[in-house]
Amino acid sequence: MTQSAAPSAAAVAAKKAMSQSFRVRGILTAVSSGMVYGMYTAFMTYAMAMGIWAVWYGGDAGLSEFAVLFLLSALGAGLTDGCAAVWALIMAALRGKLGDFGRSFRTRPGMMMLVAALFGGPFASTCYVVGLQMAGSVIVPISALCPAIGAILARFLFKQALTPRMLLGIFICFAASAMIGIASSGGNEAHPHMMLGLFFGFLAALGWGIEGCVCGYGVSIIDSEVGITIREVTIGIANLLVLVPILAWIGKTDGFAMLGQALTDLPSMKWFVVAGFLCYFNFMCWYRGNAMCGAALGMACNGAYSFWGPFFCWLILGVLFGMDGWNMVPVAWIGAVLMVVGIFTIATNPLEFLRRKEN
Repeated sequence: MTQSAAPSAAAVAAKKAMSQSFRVRGILTAVSSGMVYGMYTAFMTYAMAMGIWAVWYGGDAGLSEFAVLFLLSALGAGLTDGCAAVWALIMAALRGKLGDFGRSFRTRPGMMMLVAALFGGPFASTCYVVGLQMAGSVIVPISALCPAIGAILARFLFKQALTPRMLLGIFICFAASAMIGIASSGGNEAHPHMMLGLFFGFLAALGWGIEGCVCGYGVSIIDSEVGITIREVTIGIANLLVLVPILAWIGKTDGFAMLGQALTDLPSMKWFVVAGFLCYFNFMCWYRGNAMCGAALGMACNGAYSFWGPFFCWLILGVLFGMDGWNMVPVAWIGAVLMVVGIFTIATNPLEFLRRKEN
C-alpha cells in the first residue's frame, strides 16, 4: 500500500505560521535595535557633559581647541565602546563562548571582523561623536546614510548589482540628508560649526558603510555574539590605547592621565556604563534581527535610528535632563522620516513585503 509523501495541509499551515511568527519577531528585534541606538547616543552625550567632562569642555583645563574637539570625542567614544566590550565579554563568559572568541581571531572571517571594526570604531565612532558635539542630534539621520553608502560600496567591492529600486532609495536618502543640512543651517539648533558637524556625520556614515559591507561576510560564518565581542573589544582597545594617545600627542596633552581621570570620575562613568550596555545591546538586537528576518529587512529596520536618534536625544537630554539645544526644526524631522523610507527602499521591495503579508 503506497502512502503519499506530501505533507498534510495542517502541517504546511503550521510551518507557515511558525515562519511568519519568527520573521515578525525578527522585525521587532531589528526595530528595537534602532530604538536602543537612539538611547545609547543620548546617554553617551549626557555622560560627556558630567563631572570632569564639564571642566574639560568648559575651558578650565587649558586644553587646546584640537584636544577639545577631537581628543575628547575619541575618549568619549572609546569609553562607551570599552564599556560595551566589558559587557560583551561578560555575556560571552556567561554563555560559555569565550573560547570561541579567542579562536575566531585566528580565522579569516575573524580577521575581517577585526579590520571592519577599525573602520566602524576609531574612525566612524569618533567622527560620530565629533559631529554630535558640533551639530547636535541632527547628525544622527546624516550618519544613517550608511546603508545607502554600503549599497554603493558593495557594487564596487563585491560586484553586487544596484537595481533601479535601490538607486531610487539611495537618491531618497541623499535628498533627505540635503534637506536636513539645509534646514539645520539656520534652524533653532544652529550650532556655530553646524555644517562641519554634518560633514563629520557623513564621514561616520562612510565608516559604518564600509564596516557593514565587510561584516556582512564575517557574521554569516561567525556566531553573532562572538562577532559582537570581537567588534567591541577591537574598538575599545584601538580607541583607548591607540587613537587617544596619538590625538593627545598631537594636542600636546597627557592622554593616559586624562583617561585615568575619566575612569575615576563617578558622575560621568556611571552613565558611560549605561551607554556601553545599550551600545552592546543595540548590536546584539541588530545581528539577531538580521538573522531572523533577513539582512536586507533587518538593516532597514535598524536604519530607522535616523528617527529614533533625534527623538531620544530630545526626550532624554531635552525633556528628562533639561539640556538646551536638542530640538530639531520640523523640516529636519520630515527629513529623518524620509531617510527611513529611503533605507527601506534600498533594503527591500515594499510590494513584495506586502504580498508576503497577504499570503
